[in-house]
Amino acid sequence: MSDVLISPSILSADFAELGAEIRRIDEAGADMIHVDVMDGHFVPNLTFGPPIIKKLRPHSNKPFDVHLMIAPVDPYIEAFADAGADILTVHPEAGPHLHRTLQAIRAAGMKPGVALNPGTPADIIDPVIDDIDMILVMSVNPGFGGQSFIESQLRKIEQLRSKVEQTGRAIFLEVDGGVKPDNAQRIISAGANALVAGSAVFKGGPSQYAANIASLRS
Repeated sequence: MSDVLISPSILSADFAELGAEIRRIDEAGADMIHVDVMDGHFVPNLTFGPPIIKKLRPHSNKPFDVHLMIAPVDPYIEAFADAGADILTVHPEAGPHLHRTLQAIRAAGMKPGVALNPGTPADIIDPVIDDIDMILVMSVNPGFGGQSFIESQLRKIEQLRSKVEQTGRAIFLEVDGGVKPDNAQRIISAGANALVAGSAVFKGGPSQYAANIASLRS
């Protein structure tokens, strides 16, 4: 893996051939596969759950970076583990006992992550930072693709990078929402070391995937 990890969001892929799309982005240089799970309740949109992820799992050996925009989370942790999720990221607002949820994710054999909405302060992770392997900064409001990057999140990324450095642990600091080649370097400079991108990766069709991924790195 490179210093900056690229995790293409399959929300922007061709849903008629998701397995093939995952193979294509894998071959094009993706470091992880970002899977957005939405329940139509925590966020307005509805996507898919563990059965689809389980069907997609054989198409890549890269880590499945699964972002849960659902509530509640706890009843489904084992199902996502069985489906093949490697990283399971949850929102603090999705349940009353964040620490217990993160413990359950790790106990199920996955790496726990916490996702912060644009209006969620960075300090919310302080009590659990030693229990997580990923912080996901939402630089758009969750639930819809194609939104513009919210500039105020750069300061939050800087704050979170400082917190991560203080732990001495290798915690992924990932950013999702409006990430494009023209802002990727500012996001990386603020402290991110993993980028989620949907339309920026999948635009132009399969022949462009490798170039699109490379442009996010450079």
